[in-house]
Amino acid sequence: MENRYLIPGEIQERGLRDYLTVIFKHKIKIITVFLTVVMTVTLVTFLMPRTYEARSNILVKIGREYMNPSEVGDKLVMPNQEEMTNSEIQILTNRDLVKKVIMSLKIENIYPEIQKDSSNKIKPLDAAISKFGKSLKVTGIRKSNVIQVSFQHSDPRIAAQAVNQLVEFYKEKHLQVFSDPKSSFLENQFMAYKQKLEESESSLQAFKQKNKVFSLDDQRRLLLDQRTNLDTSLKIAENSISELQKKTSSLKGQMKRISDNKISYTQTERDKIIVDARARLLSLQLEEQELLKKYTENNRLVINIRKEIQMVSNFMKEQEEEINSKVKSANPVFQNVEIELIRAEADMNSQKAKAASLSKQLLQVDGEIQSLDFREKGLQQLQREQTINEKNYHTYADMAEEARITDDMNRLKFANISVIEEASVPVKPVSPRKKLNILLGLIFGAISGVGLAFLLEQTAQNFSTPESVEKRLGLQVLAAIPYREG
Repeated sequence: MENRYLIPGEIQERGLRDYLTVIFKHKIKIITVFLTVVMTVTLVTFLMPRTYEARSNILVKIGREYMNPSEVGDKLVMPNQEEMTNSEIQILTNRDLVKKVIMSLKIENIYPEIQKDSSNKIKPLDAAISKFGKSLKVTGIRKSNVIQVSFQHSDPRIAAQAVNQLVEFYKEKHLQVFSDPKSSFLENQFMAYKQKLEESESSLQAFKQKNKVFSLDDQRRLLLDQRTNLDTSLKIAENSISELQKKTSSLKGQMKRISDNKISYTQTERDKIIVDARARLLSLQLEEQELLKKYTENNRLVINIRKEIQMVSNFMKEQEEEINSKVKSANPVFQNVEIELIRAEADMNSQKAKAASLSKQLLQVDGEIQSLDFREKGLQQLQREQTINEKNYHTYADMAEEARITDDMNRLKFANISVIEEASVPVKPVSPRKKLNILLGLIFGAISGVGLAFLLEQTAQNFSTPESVEKRLGLQVLAAIPYREG
């Protein structure tokens, strides 16, 4: 047998010729199958019930309900856009909303076939909710705050009404979900802290009046200045007493030595002492009058000057009694020493009285400073309580006001939701798509007819062309006689 080698172009030409041969051989079957498929698809397309889709676009803005305060500080936490959109989609597809829409439109209007079907074991309302959910589509537009709501139904008016009703009920549901039902609680807390604040203010004022506390810093500064002055005066008095003690001791020694020499005393010198004492008494009385013009009788300076007046008076009385009982001879030296001693003792007694008074005043001032410290602690405690109550009062006042505003906005149905486009009655159905179905029928019919032809050719027991004989049997065809029908 002669072997033949074919070039690729020849092989391709013969393959295409084989295909065309098969198509022309089974052209009747191909056309029949094609027309059957196309007519079936066309018939089914025109017999299918029409379905209309109504759409509405909703803009969900980031509003007050999404502003959540952080745990620390007053910073507000902004929500994630995707999370916010998913939350709103869950509210939109809520079973309660679907139920309200169906009950509003009535089952017999939206799904009459369910209402008439008595063989269904499921309640009509549950079946309607399930069917409504399958026809409802809620999607979020990517990279935006827009949500698209679409619903398919055989009646275009029902489809539009269902979408619009769902959006209206969604607005109300949105307000219910994000509404804060604690306004009454906040109002009660606000009134309670208001009362606490008033009580703490009254307690603080009563404490100030009772303890005569007005300005602790000024009072402490005045007391410290007074203590410094008293302490300085006390030290000066103590130094004077020390010096006078030394002086009187020296004068007494001199008098003793003079006495040992049997020196007499004279009445004339004692008269001079009395005169000086009287002058001193008059000076003290005048000073007392000047002090009484400036201070009250309970003032420490007035009390001290009166003590000195009493001491001078007693001294004069003692000297007068001694003068009356004694008559001394004249000795100028002894008399001078005696006068100095008397003056020194008078001054020393005056300084002792003054030092005692200053010590007492110093102790009183120290006690007042210590008492002021204790009063300061009590005052600080009351001030802290007032500050805490005032802070809580303002906090709950702001929260109660926000809650009242929220309640008012909820009652007026103010939500951060805007309907960009309401659902209108659709004019054209979304299914069936006649042109697309017919085009797909044409393509599927052609593929089905040609596929059937090649299937029949592969399963047939005869040969259509000499090439198929050579290919199948591996033998060269020497001659071919065309077959023609009679």
